[in-house]
Amino acid sequence: MITIKKYAAIDIGSNAMRLLITNIVEQKDKETQFNKSALIRVPIRLGQDAFTVGEISDENIDRMVDAMRAFQLLMKVYKVEKYKACATSAMREAYNGKEVTEIIRERSEIDIEIIDGKNEAAIIASSDLHSFINSDKNYLYVDVGGGSTEFSLFSDGKMVAAKSFKNGTVRLLNNMVNDVVWEEIEKWIKTTTEGYDDIILIGSGGNINKLFKLSGKQQDKPLSYLYLNSQFQYLNSLTYEQRIAELGLNTDRADVIIPATKIYLNAMKWSRATKIFVPKIGLSDGIVKAMYNGTI
Repeated sequence: MITIKKYAAIDIGSNAMRLLITNIVEQKDKETQFNKSALIRVPIRLGQDAFTVGEISDENIDRMVDAMRAFQLLMKVYKVEKYKACATSAMREAYNGKEVTEIIRERSEIDIEIIDGKNEAAIIASSDLHSFINSDKNYLYVDVGGGSTEFSLFSDGKMVAAKSFKNGTVRLLNNMVNDVVWEEIEKWIKTTTEGYDDIILIGSGGNINKLFKLSGKQQDKPLSYLYLNSQFQYLNSLTYEQRIAELGLNTDRADVIIPATKIYLNAMKWSRATKIFVPKIGLSDGIVKAMYNGTI
């Protein structure tokens, strides 16, 4: 006898908004399964508004409302019984972020919680990371978003340190990350990982997922630093149009993939990691898991 619950998570990021619908399968005396049923991504680059002019534009508010209405209808069709919507860097930095959540609540009946970087990292850590982490190894988990990057260090199967930095792909595209921020990240990674041998990176985010897909590797195989660096050089050699036409990248992915790769490469270099695993988990997965466990 099995029981199936349907949960949904809405992740409102700086580069895109995502709706993840998950089937939660419960069986007696067996580990609960979390099976992705649907994932819808809408490329509304809120960070372009929030990080450059400090507010979400009227045009993007309307686009968000339309997206949320669509998400609401999809959750109804899928018979979702429980959902949680979380907004990250762009919404928490836009001075009208709270006002936007009220507009969306009135026009789409979806409640949005704006979470800080610490909570974002904690929610991500509550995802299925445990199935990728061996208790006898050390890992640096790196989640690159449009507005911020979350770092978490795991050792002996437990998270021992976590930090969020205002360094994301949309910020980098707009030249809004100065050398001081890079120096702070380098110092934190080197100091935090000091004394931990053989660090392995775990990468999260749409860009590293795309890089992994382009590699053609099996899901349980890592990417090497050398491979990632060669891809970085190759992507840099192509124009924006070539990345779309020749590599099949989405228009909102073809530009941010380069700064994202730079963040992963620096994280590997500063932590002395030579390989990165890409398990395809992120904030939306963590939201579903945290809802199920009652931690949010």
